[in-house]
Amino acid sequence: MSDAELPTLPPGACDTHLHVYDRRYPPAPGALLHPPDASVDDYRRLQVALGLQRLVLIQPTTYGLDNRLHLEAMAAFGDAARGVMVVDAATPVDELRRLNDLGVRGARFHMLPGGAVAWKDLDVVAERIAELGWHIQLQLNGVELIEHRDQLRRLPTPLVVDHIGRFTPPPPLDHPSVRLLLELLDGGHTWVKLSAPYESSATGPPGYDDELPLVDAIRARFPERLLWASNWPHPGQADPPDGRQLLRLLARWLPDDAFRQQVLVDNPTELYFS
Repeated sequence: MSDAELPTLPPGACDTHLHVYDRRYPPAPGALLHPPDASVDDYRRLQVALGLQRLVLIQPTTYGLDNRLHLEAMAAFGDAARGVMVVDAATPVDELRRLNDLGVRGARFHMLPGGAVAWKDLDVVAERIAELGWHIQLQLNGVELIEHRDQLRRLPTPLVVDHIGRFTPPPPLDHPSVRLLLELLDGGHTWVKLSAPYESSATGPPGYDDELPLVDAIRARFPERLLWASNWPHPGQADPPDGRQLLRLLARWLPDDAFRQQVLVDNPTELYFS
């Protein structure tokens, strides 16, 4: 695909997963990722280049439960920004309400090494954030979804699954965890982010072809349950994709204007901005 063939994103297009990093803020004890600084102004250059208007800042594992940097970044972006922060069972209800007033719309659970909150806190946090209309954002090795089937089925909140499920390595579509993900999507309260295929693909760039069967299956059946994200600045990646590469992947995953309107505009409006 030539540069001239790259898609133009629709007005209101939203990047639903990005981070900022700043050495002014100390990393959490036990943090495994320590990326170089990546600022609001750095991201704005990508935002302009891709034609994105809205964004969702995601608290990374680097800072654990200290959400200050990402709240600061949300304020810098203004009304075009929402956030997903890290809270646990000890987070006071008044603090959850304060975060909500600042534009936070979800609680992140990163169930891989370096995450700050354990599975045992999930039910308590979900119960507390349900009244605010927040969702649980979940990142894990997707092949482990089946081990938590009952817990995920009973969530009183919507569920957002990161990075195409981050199935490592990508399994066949009849894998029990893939079938569970499709069942959750069919229930109408689960979303999947089209993002960061480099986290789990065995075939690698440029097309991450082993991710395509699941992307195609979800898009065919549940386009209203898909979100798109850059995962900027691609923490932990030695050779991160640039803007053109992101657009080429987006064009493969969302091959026409109707899909791009649905996934880049309508779906994030419902989940984050309504």
